[in-house]
Amino acid sequence: MNRIVTHNENETIEAGKVFAQQLIPGSVVALFGDLGSGKTRFAKGISNGLGLTENVTSPTFTIVNEHIGGRIPLYHFDFYRLRTLSELDEIGFEEYIYGTGVCVLEWADMIQEKLPLKRFDVHFLLGDNENDRIISITIL
Repeated sequence: MNRIVTHNENETIEAGKVFAQQLIPGSVVALFGDLGSGKTRFAKGISNGLGLTENVTSPTFTIVNEHIGGRIPLYHFDFYRLRTLSELDEIGFEEYIYGTGVCVLEWADMIQEKLPLKRFDVHFLLGDNENDRIISITIL
């Protein structure tokens, strides 16, 4: 397991950017953590690391945002408002996660039983200081 401590939003974005360098087509990144723990900032960093220039925000109301134009397509999911797992079938979730893009899954705990076995699990915790984040990355 890799552990990173960041002290502000820019450092969390930079951690995501550095992390993105190891991602390949088909990578799945499951993000776990409370509201405001840094998941979206880290996803923004992944986007930057993949060479995307558009602003990445949480796709809270659409479940998935597609970002094309970097070295690998990025599919950014947010399951915070997911009501049932059947909604995943409606958006073609399996086609995304077994496809050729990188999938970043915010609130991955909401779909635990649908996560692929091969993935990166990234856990976010609040640190001792207000802006500190503790990021733990595990490769499964």
